[in-house]
Amino acid sequence: MSYVIPFGEPPTLDVLGTDQRFPVRRIYCVGRNYADHAIEMGHDPDAEPPFFFQKPADSILPSGGDFPYPPMSKDVHYEIELVAALGSGGTDIPAEKALECVFGYAVGIDMTRRDLQAEAKKMGRPWEVGKAFDFSSPCTRIHTVRQLGHPSTGAIWLKVNGDTRQQSDISHMIWKTPEIIAHLSRLFTLAAGDLIFTGTPAGVGPIVPGDLIQGGVENVDEIKIQVA
Repeated sequence: MSYVIPFGEPPTLDVLGTDQRFPVRRIYCVGRNYADHAIEMGHDPDAEPPFFFQKPADSILPSGGDFPYPPMSKDVHYEIELVAALGSGGTDIPAEKALECVFGYAVGIDMTRRDLQAEAKKMGRPWEVGKAFDFSSPCTRIHTVRQLGHPSTGAIWLKVNGDTRQQSDISHMIWKTPEIIAHLSRLFTLAAGDLIFTGTPAGVGPIVPGDLIQGGVENVDEIKIQVA
């Protein structure tokens, strides 16, 4: 097939143990999925069902790369997350069948222009300017379910310049991975290539150029990016 304008390859991630790559179709993110983070953001964790926002697939930044400090913001925050990578999808997926859709798992960081997000919230506007900017989705390689199983417990952490900023356990997610997939599939048609960032614990905060960000999820992977 030919195109009327140049059209590049889709964004992809490494897959551990193979020279094949995982093509990224869509990126879904779960908001306020740890009670302590919901509280630190001024919300009641028991008062709402899960909600979601999206980032563009080409916002992926592989672990080990430089994160360019984005324009139009003076308050950029990190949010460490477990990421589920889908190998199949559908609509109205039952929670008890949801994990059958998962190809593997990774570790990601939901980078956020917090000042622009706060302004959008105040004015009742969408969050794209705060969440969906270039390079806003750093992510590790993918570990397949065959290699890893389905992690439901394990430490999740993030450090900035060696200082621990976030520390929790993925078992503290309010909505577990099967519930997230089931709920998302009632809103969207999920498909192979979708990534789901499953939420972040408390401790989010700002970074500045020159900072080294390191984080991980126990028994999954570790991520490292340099703020450029």
